[in-house]
Amino acid sequence: MDLNAFMQNYAEEIGGQYSEYDSRTSIIIVPLPDERFQTVLGKLKNSARYNNRLGIEFVSKVCEYSQDMDLKLLLEENGNLNHAKFAIAEGFIHVEASSFVETATEDILKEIIQEVANVADEYEFKMTGEDIH
Repeated sequence: MDLNAFMQNYAEEIGGQYSEYDSRTSIIIVPLPDERFQTVLGKLKNSARYNNRLGIEFVSKVCEYSQDMDLKLLLEENGNLNHAKFAIAEGFIHVEASSFVETATEDILKEIIQEVANVADEYEFKMTGEDIH
């Protein structure tokens, strides 16, 4: 799969903005209701856990992590999500989702991107009251 071509086409389809970082990484700025936007990074990534199978990972930042945040709330919310999950990486709370390239369809990838963007935006607003990312 040509991830960057898919991301560019999807950005055009939804009226978003597309940027390519390199041959394995690109971003879409996803338009959301109420004139809000959320950045979703898509990256091709080999998974050591699964015999180096090639996957596609989508990530969106929620906010900077601080020790006073209710992580139990986020873990409980993980159980309500279909594709996405909350994670902490590099000092930030992220919403992430992934799929293996050989089993992914364009429709599933679009669904994943929308879930990542919507959940990240929802919790960014709940946790900060702002539209940061």
